[in-house]
Parts: sequence; C-alpha cells; structure tokens
Amino acid sequence: MKNNKLIAEFMGCTNPFNEIHDATLYKVEQGTFEFDELQYHTSWDWLMPVVEKCLEMHNNLIDGRDVIDTSYSSIAQALQVVSLKETYQAIVEFINQLNKNN
Repeated sequence: MKNNKLIAEFMGCTNPFNEIHDATLYKVEQGTFEFDELQYHTSWDWLMPVVEKCLEMHNNLIDGRDVIDTSYSSIAQALQVVSLKETYQAIVEFINQLNKNN
C-alpha cells in the first residue's frame, strides 16, 4: 500500500486535509479516498493515467537513447503481457529510479 502513496504523489495527488487534522484522505483524479482505498494496484482505470505520465517522463529523459536503456522498458514489457501486477511493479520501479536520479 505504501507504493500506492508513492504513485499518488507522483501523479500530483495531495492530502489537502493533512494540515487541518491528521487525516489520511487523498484527492486523486477519481475523487477523494482514504489511503487504503487507493486502487492503483487493482485497477487498470487507475493505473493507465500513471502509465501515460511515465511515458511522458520517459520521452523527456531519453535524449535519443534506445528505449531499452531506460527503466520505462519494464513498463512496456509488462503492458505487452497485459499484467496489471507487473505493470504496477514496473511503475513503482520507474518512479523510484526517477526519484533517485533527482
């Protein structure tokens, strides 16, 4: 579940209630949800916008390099086998690598 928080933050989702009180609500594209209700790990509808943002980030990073040389290739491979679990894990790895490089 901590990876759902990582993805939500990557997507620019916020916890607007955190400063008011210690709430665990996140305002995401789909609405406002408790932390444990985030569905990136179980829903293609939640995950595909993340894939799109990763692709945008990838395109900004490659600078003429081959796709295989970037961490986005793992996402592409997971999508080819239509595995939500593998795509989710590849996205988490992509975000972690991006955070590590920044």
